[in-house]
Formats: sequence, C-alpha cells, structure tokens
Amino acid sequence: MARFTQQSWPQRAVVTAGMPYGNKGLHFGHVGGVFVPADCFARFLRDRIGAANVLFVSGTDCYGSPINEGFRKKVEDEGFTGSILDYVQANHDAQKQTLDAYDISLDIYEGSGLGRAGEIHASFSADFIKRLYDNGYLHTAETMQFYDAEAQTFLNGRQVQGFCPVQGCKGEKGYADECDMGHQYDPADLIRPISSITGTTPELRPVKNWYFDLPGFTDYLRDYVKLQEQDSGVRSVVPETVKEFLGTPIIFVKNEAYDAYAAIKDSIPSHEYIAAEQGKQSFELHFSNIYDRDEARDALSAAGIRFRTGKALTPFRISGNIDWGVPVPAIEGVEGLTVWCWPESLWAPISFTMAVQDERGLPQDSWRDYWCSDDARVYQFIGQDNIYFYGVAQPALWAATQENNERSLQPTGGDLRQTQLIANHHMLLGNKKASSSGAVKPPSADELLDHYTTEQLRAHWLALGLDQRSVGFKPKAFEDDEEKKNDPRVSDPVLKEGALLTKVFNRLARSCLYEAKNNFDCSMPLGAPSPEVVERAFEALTNYDAIMAKVELHSIMSLMDDYIRYANQYWSAEIKRAEEEGSMEVRRQVLIDSCYLLWICTLLMHPVVPSGCEKICDYLQLDPAKFFSWDNSFESMEELCAAEERASGAHAVKELPPRTDFFEAHPSQFK
Repeated sequence: MARFTQQSWPQRAVVTAGMPYGNKGLHFGHVGGVFVPADCFARFLRDRIGAANVLFVSGTDCYGSPINEGFRKKVEDEGFTGSILDYVQANHDAQKQTLDAYDISLDIYEGSGLGRAGEIHASFSADFIKRLYDNGYLHTAETMQFYDAEAQTFLNGRQVQGFCPVQGCKGEKGYADECDMGHQYDPADLIRPISSITGTTPELRPVKNWYFDLPGFTDYLRDYVKLQEQDSGVRSVVPETVKEFLGTPIIFVKNEAYDAYAAIKDSIPSHEYIAAEQGKQSFELHFSNIYDRDEARDALSAAGIRFRTGKALTPFRISGNIDWGVPVPAIEGVEGLTVWCWPESLWAPISFTMAVQDERGLPQDSWRDYWCSDDARVYQFIGQDNIYFYGVAQPALWAATQENNERSLQPTGGDLRQTQLIANHHMLLGNKKASSSGAVKPPSADELLDHYTTEQLRAHWLALGLDQRSVGFKPKAFEDDEEKKNDPRVSDPVLKEGALLTKVFNRLARSCLYEAKNNFDCSMPLGAPSPEVVERAFEALTNYDAIMAKVELHSIMSLMDDYIRYANQYWSAEIKRAEEEGSMEVRRQVLIDSCYLLWICTLLMHPVVPSGCEKICDYLQLDPAKFFSWDNSFESMEELCAAEERASGAHAVKELPPRTDFFEAHPSQFK
C-alpha cells in the first residue's frame, strides 16, 4: 500500500516565539497571536521529525526602555522597593506561569538578563558585536538624544512620546527613535516630543553610539527578498513589508513650503525633485543614498522647513546609553555603553539555544547544528509590526558575520543561515487593536482562563487565520453589551471550535473505548482497517503535511473539523449496521476501523490540543513516542502493538469510567 504524499522537512529545527518585555504579564495577543501558533508548530515538528531534533526557545526580554519606564512607575506609583532585576524576575515568573497554563511546551523560557541564560547571552552578545566590528560593519557616530532638563537625565525609547515623522505612518505613538509600527527615524525628526517623566519638552544633546551599516546591505537585501518571494513557505506580508524599506530615500515637503525649499535647493546634496501629484499635499525629494538625505534633512530643518521622511534603510543603532542593559565590549576606547535592546533580542534565541545545550550537558558550540547547518531550519514566529527588525535588520546582521565577508545568499560552513519568518497579523479585541499602553485595554491571558479552557482557546485562536489578516477576537464573556452577554440565544464565537472537541471528538473517543469495554473484554481488536478508511486517512495526512509546510494553521482546523466529523459519522453509521445485522464480526471490523480513525484524529490534533490527545493515548495504553510519530506506515494500528498482541489479535485498553471527557467544557459554561 502506498504511503501518503510527504513534504520535505529538515533534520533539525528551532522554533522561536518572540520575546515579551519584562515589564508586565501576558495579554491574550501575546499568547494567542504568537505563542500558541509557535507551540502548535513546534509540537508538530517533534511528532514529524522527532522530539530530540526540535528546540522551542523563547524568554523574557529583560532590557529596553519599556522595562526602565515600567520600573520607574512601579517605584514612584506603588512604592516598589526591589531592584530592577527583582522587577523583571517577578514579571518573568508570572509570564512563565501563564505559558504553562496554556500548555506552551518551551524547551527554555528564561530571560536575556536572568541566570545562566543571561550570562550566556552577555558573552555571546560581546562575541557577535566584535565579529561585526572585525568585519568592518560598525562605526561610531555622535547623534542627538533626548534629555529631560527638569529630571536631569537622558531619555530612552518609551520615555519620549510624540508622533511618527514617517510619511503615511498610521501608528498611534512615536517614541524616541521608532514608532509602534516599527518605523525607524532620527530623534530630531520626532513630532511634538514629550518626556513621560516630567511632561516637559525634552532637549536634544549629543551622545556617541555604535551603528551597523545597514544601508550598505541594500543590494543584498534586494536579492534576498527575491528568494523569499519564490518560497511558498514565506507569507507574502514579509517580502512586501521588507521591500518598503529598500526604495529610494525620500523627503516629503508640504507644497506651501516650495518657495522656501527653492531658496536653498542648490545648497543641499544632489537630488531629484518630484512635483506633487494632483490632489497630493506634498512634493518629494529623492536622494541616491541615506547620507545625502540626512544632510538635506539638516539643511531643511535649519531653514525652518517642516518635512516628513519616507521608509528607507538607515544605520542600525547597536548601542545605547542606559545602565540597565547588556554591556558593549570596549572597542576603540569607547566604554560604558550597553547594547540597544532590539539588536540583542535578535540573537537572543541563539543564546537560548546555547543555554538549552548547556543545561543538557552538551557543548555550547552545538548550537551551530541548528543555526548554521543546511539540514536544519529556524522558524521564527513574530508579529507583523516586527518585520523591520527580523526581516530587514536581522538578515543583514547575519550576512555581516559571514567568514571572509562574502555576503553570500547561500552561506556554507559555520555561517548563520537565514531563518524562516512566520509573521502573524494583529489579533484585535472585537474590531479594535488592543494594547496595554493604548486606549483599548486587552484582557490578560490569565483572565480568559476564568471563562474558557486552554483547549477551547488554543483551537479558537488557531482557527482565526492570523496568517491571512488581522482578525477580531470576540469572547462573549468580555462583551461590553450586557444584554448580548447574558442572552443564551447569542452564541459565543470562542466556543465554535470547542464544540468540535467537547462534543464530536469526545464522542468518537468514548464510543471506541466503551465498545472495547462492553463487547471486547476491554481490548482493541487488531487487524487491517477497511480500504476506504485508510484512503481517507492518507488523504488527511497528505493535506495536513502540506498545510504545515506552509504554516497555514487556520487550515488545520478546517481540515480537522471535516475529518473528525467524518470519523464520528463513520462510527455511527457502521455500528448501527452491525447492530442491525447482529454480527460480531462486523462489529469487530467497525471497532478496528474506528480506533484507526481515532488514532489519526488524535495524531493530527495533538499539536492543537495536546493534553486531551495525550489522555486518549493513555487510555489506549499505547507508547506516546510511537503513537504520535509520523514515522509509522499508517497501514494499521498493529504497528503500535507488541508481537504477542499482534499474534493474539487484541490489545488491552484502560477501562473508561462513565461520562469521562477527554476535552472538557469550562465550569462557567454549565448553566
């Protein structure tokens, strides 16, 4: 019998799930938008290529201005007396507890500044920065940084709020040098900056920092994005977003400022003037490189001309001037700097991989088997807001560390391989983007578990289709309209997929085990399943494998809804026929077929709702390592059983107590 059609998979894999900031617990977007999809895929890979070959890594982002600002407010508003490390550790512990509650099966969840993982990360960061410097891609530059004269301190990141100067940006907030949509810009361009510490307008004072020559990788990134466009496993939003930053550096100037521009145009670097199109409010100045654009920007500012800049590659800041951060090694006599949180968070998953290997007693250098090998793959689950960092800065940084400065799209030897980005769109709360720092406050992931089970939420979030578009999460338990909230005639969208579990899937599993108990001496009969059943199983396996290759997780739920219902209907129809005919032989074949269908259903749902599926495996008394492995031929369940069981034609199962559920409804749902 032919096997199902299989996809090509790597021998080893790393799955990452971003890094939540260490200034708070996790809201539903953190868990449902990134961690659950990443966990589903990591669990699938463990079943598909072997658990020993898969690492699922993440951790708390311990550094950055959100942490500094959160700590400051905790001290000032709540009288917190601990250190900033104590503050981060407490938030990390809360995050870890939440992830455990959602069955997130990370091999490591530590912190970029905590414990052994933090030590490894500091060491690896120093090595990485030295490699960039030795290869000639780092330079120092004196730039302007915001300074709060009243508080007598430099401000970083989230301690400054204004409006993004990038033309067309729809972000709600602009911070010191990036907005909440990930756009990078010079601090001097931030519109109407305000210090979050004192509420005053901050000054700009000069500071020296290290910068990475990101504009020098424009051609490399253009070639790289072409490869992404040809890869069916890369979601289109990734190359589309990356290309937005690879165009010509542009300055947009209001039409009414044309005369002022004309008076100084000969004093600014060579550029192309593009008149405003009909109905547009600004004309454009196009430059051949970012450095000419920045010189022109300074000239326009000096002339009092207001402008906005377009998306473009700018030098990528590597260091910062705050104490709480990973130390930058002393180079060229420059000391006392720390690594800006975004660069070090890009290579933090490598540090976490090293920490896992260290914990297992393996050589730290074995991380290269996962990150630098042609037969391995790194899958990084991210939010679409972070594509600039993972899809633009990271590929260039990886290329910049190559031996001999080759900048090869196909590196060899010990060089870092480029990763596969799996970017999800926003998960909205209803129809609005929710943010703990915005107007619409999201429910915490912990609060949701007061109303729904982990399995219900995991299945629902995966079905939403965040790989396709931004989607509203609309839990009835958090409905603002009290009439709708309490009306039993209004269905809860979150329970749609849960009904497949609590009703249909439960029924299939119970039917098989009760039949084994009542008519086959608590045993599962062994034998060849019917050809129709095997054909449908191979079709499901083939489609599932292909869907996972594209990481289209919402399609998994659609496929499994159809397949589980088919399996349940098959049982119902065939057991009815067996009873009508009064034939134990027919009854035996029906149970062989239905247990086989249950096996395939449970295997395929295992990444989605692992706990209930593992409970089914336990009651079937089968080895989980075999039961959930894709190395089987899937011709019959005999391959899961011992030789003596195959000889006797039966495999003993656990007795299932009455009214046992493998997938339970939440207690609040019984009314």
